[in-house]
Amino acid sequence: MKPTTDLFDDHEGKVTTCALQFRDFGGRRQFFGPIRTVRCDRDNQLFRALLDEPGNGAVVVVDGGGSTETALMGDIIAAKGAKNGWAGVVINGAIRDSAEIGRIDFGAKALGVNPAKSSKEGIGAVDEDVEFGGVTFRAGEWVYCDEDGILVSPAELAQSD
Repeated sequence: MKPTTDLFDDHEGKVTTCALQFRDFGGRRQFFGPIRTVRCDRDNQLFRALLDEPGNGAVVVVDGGGSTETALMGDIIAAKGAKNGWAGVVINGAIRDSAEIGRIDFGAKALGVNPAKSSKEGIGAVDEDVEFGGVTFRAGEWVYCDEDGILVSPAELAQSD
């Protein structure tokens, strides 16, 4: 993947960047793909169910409202995402099992960690627009993630110079 800094320079005015400062937790630090979204609040049931589906290289953007009170993903869910072909996740919330997630070939950005697990009631929505960090994430648009941040584009960006 071309670095997000270069992609921004090449496509300035056509892309947006997320202003929230996420931490990298996954074994894959650079990842990109079409966006799927989940909106949930301390409840990861819809997120878990989405990762049960074939990912086909997509990235799940999870809006947990910025809450770090409970973790929306642990190592079992991350391993499921990797196994089912998802490129990674961006979680506006917390994860747990961070050391184990760091050993999985899977992209994982989140705000922080908390050992507390989330509820499993299935409250929330899938593939609706979610907004945080000054960016609206829409299902079907593209997200590019690396150590320098998160960039969103309405369409796939060329990766060659």
